[in-house]
Amino acid sequence: MTGEGAVCAGAGERPAPRGASARERLARAALTRVLEPGDERAGRWLRECGGVELMRRITARDGSAERLSGMTARRLAGYRLRADGADPERDLAAVAEAGGRFVVPGDREWPTQLDDLGDARPTGLWVRGKPDLRLWALRSVAVVGARACTPYGAHMATTMGAGLAERGWVVVSGAAFGVDGAAHRGALAADGATMAVLACGVDVPYPRGHAELIGRVAEQGLVIGELPPADHPTRSRFILRNRVIAALTRGTVVVEAEYRSGSLVTARSAQRLGRFTMGVPGPATSGLSAGVHELLRGEGVLVTDAAEVAELVGDMGELAPSRHGPVLPRDLLDLVCGRVLDALPSHGTVDAREAARTAGTSADEALGKLYELHSLGFVERDGEGWRLTRRPSCHDDARRGGS
Repeated sequence: MTGEGAVCAGAGERPAPRGASARERLARAALTRVLEPGDERAGRWLRECGGVELMRRITARDGSAERLSGMTARRLAGYRLRADGADPERDLAAVAEAGGRFVVPGDREWPTQLDDLGDARPTGLWVRGKPDLRLWALRSVAVVGARACTPYGAHMATTMGAGLAERGWVVVSGAAFGVDGAAHRGALAADGATMAVLACGVDVPYPRGHAELIGRVAEQGLVIGELPPADHPTRSRFILRNRVIAALTRGTVVVEAEYRSGSLVTARSAQRLGRFTMGVPGPATSGLSAGVHELLRGEGVLVTDAAEVAELVGDMGELAPSRHGPVLPRDLLDLVCGRVLDALPSHGTVDAREAARTAGTSADEALGKLYELHSLGFVERDGEGWRLTRRPSCHDDARRGGS
């Protein structure tokens, strides 16, 4: 040490991504019990010292922890209280028994986009499921929203999840009630890929009502979290979990959210990280869509289905189909034909000369256009005059046996 503010040699440098050592993995596993997710001060120490050295300083009584920049006696006491109960070997065995693993920075499977979080990046990720986390994260989209969603919100989230899965995208959400659960179910129903990011241990089915859903996600996709096995969720951990969802994915879609919503926290995190932020509009009178509409008034992009999401976050050529209304027979008429047709009154008849005067053309041209319109079924002769073709009414349909 060269001074009170000194930390470790090589400060500010990240180790080369060549796979973490067993000691580093064990230390980081222990630190997930000691540090709260998103603790940027501890994240700086971890970046500068590494997991092994930071854990040593916290547990040692040689005064080295006190010399960490920003360390206080109260903070250190809290860290040491937690460190006394840490048993990383037990946690690694527990996650392995649940069919999982612990992934840390430097591993081949580590999603490097999480490094965009800087010192707030996870210490490591506990993972359940067989797929490769890094590869799945490369083509993933977050679909988040209100827990107490409306039937409309549930429908949009389900179809969005299914549509993205069918297009080869990994649907990422938080496994909560409402929009999150609907997005996961949509992806699973399409036999697609989905990831659940939890605010608790990956072996803890929370919410309990989604135990079966989380189990299905673990079998067909991935369940990930920052907290060690058996750890419980808290309100702050839900909020901090959202930064991982935002950083992990290429874009975030918000389906229904009030002004004060954790989903908007995810969206704002995505914006800060330079990710795409999208919102599904709802009724202007719905408080559950008020937050989404505020997002769309800013930098959010309005989307209505999976194709529009894929067009925004996908590769070149992943275009949504063009949207337009139906083409009516009248749309195919040329300009003069349209003016002549407009010259005919809704009731009664006119002759060719009167139609020409109203349409601003010659009598001969108007007569030619009237015959053309007659062949197309728009007009009919009535003695010496012309009138619009009478359309069948609902009463005519009823007489013919129609409905």
